[in-house]
Amino acid sequence: MATDLTKAMKGSLCHEYETELPAADVWEVYGGLLAGQLVPQLVPEVYSKVELVQGDGGVGTVLLVSFSPGTPGSSTFKEKFIKIDNENYIKEELIIGGGFPDRGFQKYLIRIEIIGKEEKTSIVRSTVEYEVHHGHENNPLLPVPVV
Repeated sequence: MATDLTKAMKGSLCHEYETELPAADVWEVYGGLLAGQLVPQLVPEVYSKVELVQGDGGVGTVLLVSFSPGTPGSSTFKEKFIKIDNENYIKEELIIGGGFPDRGFQKYLIRIEIIGKEEKTSIVRSTVEYEVHHGHENNPLLPVPVV
């Protein structure tokens, strides 16, 4: 029988960013592989490289993401696309190896939702759902992937 001392800590973090672009245009970036190509250019101080390991950008695709030199912890992590909803503009990625599991996370799921507001504006909502093994609760979260 599990006690409170052996249960994993669960939580989530959410961030929203309003764009001045239509949701369909924003989804063109986030819905497939384009975000992975752009991220090292946009935030080179955090990510140095994103490589396609398996797949074509659809469900089942696996990426290897490399942190920039000097980032504490593991230098890479792997993420797998587990849901892509092109009608509702929702993508879910599960971290399957590297940085997060190495730091005690038993689950690290990223959900990207593109929410259309008016004709030419939208919101990018990034949510991370995580579970941390007992004893690792004080480990700092690594930068939230945006791929």
